Amino acid sequence: MAKIRLTKNELKKQKDSLKMFQRYLPTLMLKKQQLQGEIRLTELRLKELQNQKELLNESFKIWIGVFGEVNFFTPDLVKITSLRTGQGNIAGVPIPVFEGADFLTAPYDLVRMPLWIDAAVENMKKVLLLDLEAEIVEEQRKRLAHELRITTQRVNLFEKIKIPETRDNIKKIQVYLGDQQTAAVVRGKIAKSGLEKAAR
Repeated sequence: MAKIRLTKNELKKQKDSLKMFQRYLPTLMLKKQQLQGEIRLTELRLKELQNQKELLNESFKIWIGVFGEVNFFTPDLVKITSLRTGQGNIAGVPIPVFEGADFLTAPYDLVRMPLWIDAAVENMKKVLLLDLEAEIVEEQRKRLAHELRITTQRVNLFEKIKIPETRDNIKKIQVYLGDQQTAAVVRGKIAKSGLEKAAR
C-alpha cells in the first residue's frame, strides 16, 4: 500500500476515488453476470451442434457399408472453398459469428456413380457445416471466458482491495485532521490563557 499524505487535498482525492470505485463496481458486476450467461449459451449451442452431428452420423452409418464397397467416394469429393463469418459484440467483446460456408464438389460421372452419391455428398456438407460452426462457437466461448476472467479480477480488485483500502485511507486522514484541529484549538486556548495572564 502506497503511503498517503495526511492533507485535505488527499482526503478529497481519496473520496473521489471511492466514489469512482463504487460507481464502476455495479457495472463490472453486471458485465460479469452477462458474460457468464453468454458463456452458458455458447456451451448449450456446442452441445446442440454435437447432438445434431451425432444424429447425422447415425444416419451416415447406413452409408458406411456402401462406401467401403465402392472406390468412388473420396475425401476430395467435397472441399470447403470458403468460410463465411461476421463480427459480433457481446458485452464489449468482439466475437466471430458463423454465417456459413461454400463447398466445391468434385465433378463425377452421373452414369458411373451410384445413385446414393448425391445424398452422401449432402450429408457430408451438413457434417462439415456443423463442425465449422462448432469451431466458431468454441472461439466465441474462449473469448468470452478470457474477458470473464479479466472482469472477475477487476471486480475482486475493487471489492476486496481498492474500496476497503480507500475507506481506510479516508478514515486515517479524517482522524489525523481531527487530531490536528483539536490540537490547534487546545494551542489557541493555551495561548489565549497565557495572553490573559500576561495582561493582568
